Amino acid sequence: MSPYDEFINVTTHPIDAAPANPQNYTVPRDFYDHSTGKRAFTEAALAASIRLHHPNHHLTITYSGNSDLIAFANARDDASYTPHGNENEFLTERSFVPPSRRYGGDQSGSFFDYAQFACYDYSFKGHEYLIYIIEGDYTAMMKQRMTYILVPPSTESGVMTAQEKEQAQQKTDELLEAVTKWAVELHDEVLVFDGGYWQKNKELWDNVQKSRWEDVILEEGKKKALIGDMTGFFDGEEKYKEFGVPWKRGIIFYGPPGNGKTISTKALMHDLSLRTSPSVSSLYVKSFQSWQGPEYGIRSIFLKARQMAPCLLIFEDIDSLVNVSVRSYFLNEVDGLESNHGILMIGSTNHLERLDPGIAKRPSRFDRKYFFDVPNREERVQYARYWREKLKGNKRVEFPEVMMGRVADITGGFSFAYMKEAFVAALLVIVAKTEEEMMQGLRKERDELKDNVLWLELQKQVESLRKEMEEGGEGDESIGRGLNMTALHSPLNTIENEEPARGRLGIYNMETSAPRPL
Repeated sequence: MSPYDEFINVTTHPIDAAPANPQNYTVPRDFYDHSTGKRAFTEAALAASIRLHHPNHHLTITYSGNSDLIAFANARDDASYTPHGNENEFLTERSFVPPSRRYGGDQSGSFFDYAQFACYDYSFKGHEYLIYIIEGDYTAMMKQRMTYILVPPSTESGVMTAQEKEQAQQKTDELLEAVTKWAVELHDEVLVFDGGYWQKNKELWDNVQKSRWEDVILEEGKKKALIGDMTGFFDGEEKYKEFGVPWKRGIIFYGPPGNGKTISTKALMHDLSLRTSPSVSSLYVKSFQSWQGPEYGIRSIFLKARQMAPCLLIFEDIDSLVNVSVRSYFLNEVDGLESNHGILMIGSTNHLERLDPGIAKRPSRFDRKYFFDVPNREERVQYARYWREKLKGNKRVEFPEVMMGRVADITGGFSFAYMKEAFVAALLVIVAKTEEEMMQGLRKERDELKDNVLWLELQKQVESLRKEMEEGGEGDESIGRGLNMTALHSPLNTIENEEPARGRLGIYNMETSAPRPL
């Protein structure tokens, strides 16, 4: 006989079996007893305890991450909850969430309660439930929070018939369906994929709401074509179906940095956020990286986009996202066997030449291109007018109309970003000036700019920025000269209009890869 035999316990009975007098025990006590000893599977242990103490209730167990009943009730008028039993037996962590920004906006922050063990009487559309929210250990490395939903018996006998159990399950399913659909929906939010996870971003949505096409300085014909093409896609499902064309589209915004790609995307997101039929969600991808590698990230991105369609899927700096290691996997998701019905993809890049030809030149993937060039003189005048309107009524600066043309003349080759920097830097210098210095800089004659404080500071900032551009090799006005936007094909939503648009809109010829004027 081995010396270790005395430590072997062979039994056919369940370990930690229920006590002989269950009335002396409660679910909270079982939870704490369970938490103080060895445990391998909290869900099984607590399910047994709940069935023991609520033998006549119908029980459904669900993962709390997919069905946050408390957040759902807090956001709805047809759902409510109250604590059940003694709240002193609850285990709740309370945390303070500081404001996202220290300065400006909401500086109050908020408190957040996280229940590790709680029990509530829950009501949804007149149906009553008893719910337990319990977090426990399921593996050696992670915890999970589960929700246990109980439906009480409807008869005084307390014993559910098979039909009553089926009805109880239907009530629970209605609740779970409503909660899960609500969780998937965006509530004044933008979905952002970063770090391997989709996150709802309220701050980005608020920022997008401030973007208007009126603030985008583009040639008017180009702006109308861009707006009509984008919004027309989401109105054109029936047209795509009529012509037997898959209802999907890939578009590339390209050109030197700081010339309107991002602000145009934000203005587009704002317009789409106002749509109701069909409603269109915006999904923004910052990185493919995830804890399971970039392929898993790409897969998660397209699974969510298909779920949210019709939607706008945005890849910023797509040339840096799609590298050699993920190229094949990405292209397979773009136009592989799975349908991308209702997905409009926008990829932006400052360097089209760095983009993989399989993306840039292959039809049915990203087969439309819009080029955002450095602004011409008229567009620089428009941008100066934009700032003149912003500064209207400011008593510390004067911005006469004649100065708009002068600003445009000295900023040749500047991107909109550089022009903005010139205005901002000049205004910051003016803000720092004392009142006495301001009085010395006021104009003596209305028809001259030589003593205009804003004009003097603008010239200094433009000169400084131009030196930076020359040292960095930027600001080449010849880049894409004469061509502000290109497209591989005419927009499908204007397929019946054979008269091409005029102006600086061009068509990119795939055979010659050279722009030809319309």
